[in-house]
Amino acid sequence: MENEKGKAGAAFCLRRYYGRVKMMQGADDMLQEIINKTKRLVFFGGAGVSTASGIPDFRSAKGLYSERIGDLTPEMILSSSFFYLHPAQFFAFYRSHMLFPEAQPNAAHRKLYELEKADILRGIVTQNIDGLHRKAGNIRVYELHGTVHENYCMDCGEKYDLNWMLANREDIPHCPHCGGVVKPNVVLYGEGMDKYVCMGACREIGNADTLIVAGTSLSVEPAASFLSYFRGKNLVVINRERTPADEKATLVLHEDIEEVMQSVSVHV
Repeated sequence: MENEKGKAGAAFCLRRYYGRVKMMQGADDMLQEIINKTKRLVFFGGAGVSTASGIPDFRSAKGLYSERIGDLTPEMILSSSFFYLHPAQFFAFYRSHMLFPEAQPNAAHRKLYELEKADILRGIVTQNIDGLHRKAGNIRVYELHGTVHENYCMDCGEKYDLNWMLANREDIPHCPHCGGVVKPNVVLYGEGMDKYVCMGACREIGNADTLIVAGTSLSVEPAASFLSYFRGKNLVVINRERTPADEKATLVLHEDIEEVMQSVSVHV
């Protein structure tokens, strides 16, 4: 029994050591090898995927959530209760801190589009609301927290795009057809995610043989728990900071996401 424990411990240490060696000497080769062999790749991404596009993340030292607006935190303002109680303050913050109309897909977004075109990537599950995956050309995108590119009238259901929201000068945007409040189609704190988006995301993760988790601290639930559906062979984590998934991963890269993804070659 003691010998078996020793072997298990040695294997664990070897895996961690091997991972660190690869990170310093040829991590790109190991990631490339994994992608070359995969049949069903799924990408699970967070705010770190879009920082190279000029969109700040949330939980880093200089992230959005490090700010305070008077006595309020961003989490308070981006809550369902605050939206209903103080809509004008909500929209002032939303327009100034959450909308980046000039942002363009970066190398990571573009590489994921190449992987989807090659039918290697079967789905992107994103916590981001910036719409950059779709802007890059990807179709198989599950936007867990919605998107700033969609807005709807809470009374009549009429839909409006991001350009309409940007052009609207009202403190609280109202529907031209019925006068109802136009709400962004993003999931606020205290609201539930779309069940069909969640079902599709969990199905794709469950069917994947390789899952890449990138740019997320995996601290937001219930999105982070979606990883429990993964039963595939290779779990790859790309994030500058440690995550709860690191210990279970085949490969851990504490590197820049854009640089890592840019190094991947897509073989059709």
